[in-house]
Amino acid sequence: MMSPKPISEDRGGSSPHATLRQTPLQIIHIIGNFMRIWSVYSMYRYLTQTRASVVLFIFSCLVPSCILFLIMQKPWKGRPLSNTQVVPSVINGAITALYLTMWGKGLKSCGPVRAILAEYSGAVLGVLSGVLYGRKGHVWKKVGGLIAMLASFYFLSQGWAMATYSPISFGDSPDGNEARTEQVIGMKEMLIPIFAGILSALKRVIARRVSLKNQLKRRLNAITIASATCFLFPIAMWDMIIGSTSIELPFSAWAFTSTILFAIILIFYIDSIAEERLQMVFSSPRHLMVAGGCIIVMEFVYKMDFSLPGFLICAAILGFGIHEATSLDLTRKDTSRSSSLSNGFLDDPVEMSPLPT
Repeated sequence: MMSPKPISEDRGGSSPHATLRQTPLQIIHIIGNFMRIWSVYSMYRYLTQTRASVVLFIFSCLVPSCILFLIMQKPWKGRPLSNTQVVPSVINGAITALYLTMWGKGLKSCGPVRAILAEYSGAVLGVLSGVLYGRKGHVWKKVGGLIAMLASFYFLSQGWAMATYSPISFGDSPDGNEARTEQVIGMKEMLIPIFAGILSALKRVIARRVSLKNQLKRRLNAITIASATCFLFPIAMWDMIIGSTSIELPFSAWAFTSTILFAIILIFYIDSIAEERLQMVFSSPRHLMVAGGCIIVMEFVYKMDFSLPGFLICAAILGFGIHEATSLDLTRKDTSRSSSLSNGFLDDPVEMSPLPT
């Protein structure tokens, strides 16, 4: 039985020297997330203006991304991969295909703000870990975080982040031809991006558990993307033949290129740097803060129907909920157990308790 790994001083950022060394990585992380969110807004504009099929667009972006990942990572080289690593990665590809499809549909119907923030719904896995492994008082803390997250998503669904519908908008109003006419959608429609966010978190959990080293993680990611492309192929063909009202897929160089390079390829390496070097997992208040700043910039750049006060309130409630849902029990003997399923669990997969079956 391995003893729990001591908490690194860099994790808390208490050392000034460590903070200074992490500054360039933090800048890279911010730029990478900004480029990814920029690609999301480009994708949203493309899907809404052309009324193109979401499935066909995702598949058309996955094919070149798959080729590039395979060329860069060469999973067939090096130490042979075992079935216990390849099979979960292939299954992860199916989860990835479903996640990307649902998230793309949620983006098209709910808008970029709701779709991006809904990705953080994966923090509910922290609630699950608390229920399974946490102490009684710690469980209620996580349930409270879940309630806060649901409240934030409800406010977003009611249009609090839009100047047209926000009850706390201070004179904000959409102007210009670029303003989008998003509507109040309700929680039923929000369930699509929320469920996509949970699938995304599950995908990251599986990827961490089957990869013990960084290089292995990259090789398995190439297999996952290739698997996702294969799983999505028959769905895309079905959608192109009879499943879509419009089979036309107009070409937009920036929408496709930015999605491939920034939303699929670059963000994988950026998130890996954040987890390995900055100890910043996706479903965390720090990551939400970075994404929130990028969203604010893009909302003003694209002249969307945006309410800054309403967005800040929703983001603050969501950040609080994520913090409570993914917070770790600081007792040493409980730490390695309670964090295994949350999106903020320990770095070494060997120390994690097994997923429930």
